[in-house]
Formats: sequence, C-alpha cells, structure tokens
Amino acid sequence: MDDLSRFCCLNPVCRLGGKRNAGNLYVRDRYGKNQTRLLCCKACGKRFSERRGTALFGSKLSEQKSLSVLEHLNEGCGVRQTARLMRVNRKTVGRLAQKAGAHAKAMHDELVAFSPADKRSSVRRKVGVRQKKAGALRSERSG
Repeated sequence: MDDLSRFCCLNPVCRLGGKRNAGNLYVRDRYGKNQTRLLCCKACGKRFSERRGTALFGSKLSEQKSLSVLEHLNEGCGVRQTARLMRVNRKTVGRLAQKAGAHAKAMHDELVAFSPADKRSSVRRKVGVRQKKAGALRSERSG
C-alpha cells in the first residue's frame, strides 16, 4: 500500500484541500518513465501528480538524479560543471535550478509571514539610542 500521509488535495475549493493525512487521496494511476503516481481526491474528484507543487514537477529526471543535480548546485558547482558531472543537458540544470529557486523563495516568504516578531529588534533600537545620547553628552562636555 502506498503511503500518502504527506500529501493533501491541492484543489483550493475542496473541503479537504490542504489537509494532510485526511484519508481522501488514493493512487489512481502511474505514468511516465519514473512511474510517478497520479493521485485523486475522493472528496472533489480532482486528479494531480504527486510532484505537483514541488520543484520537480514537469521534470523527466528521476527524483534521485534531480536531487543530485540540486546538491551539486548547492555545493557551489556551476551549471555547466553540474551538467557535465551528472550527464544531463545544461538547460535542464538551469531550468531545475530556476524552479527550485522560485519554490524556495515562495516557501521562505510563507514561513516568514507566519514567524513571530523578533523582540530583540526593539531592544537594540533602545540601546542604540542610549549610546547615541551618551556620545552626544560626552562631546558637549569636552567642547
């Protein structure tokens, strides 16, 4: 049996949309050379790829090879060097890097939107003001 606990329905109007492990998803079919699963929601009937919403969606590379390409880029290898080492086209490496970058930016923006306010920033401002006032007082006394 397939483990679908980490997936959720991607249909925004579905009553179970965005809820993981709700028991509403099943594997309808497999497609492609890598046998990617086609998931279906029992609640709304929408079908979508298990790669939908990830940086790997639309990639014909296997998941392992795609992750290896991204690891090479993360380690500082250039696009051409990564393409040569992984034996893939440089345009494939560039496209995967661009999609992963956009996905990472969207994820960062989402996480920052929900992060609590940093209380230390207000403390730093107060300390900085005190230091400036103390410096101004010293300059007045010496002058």
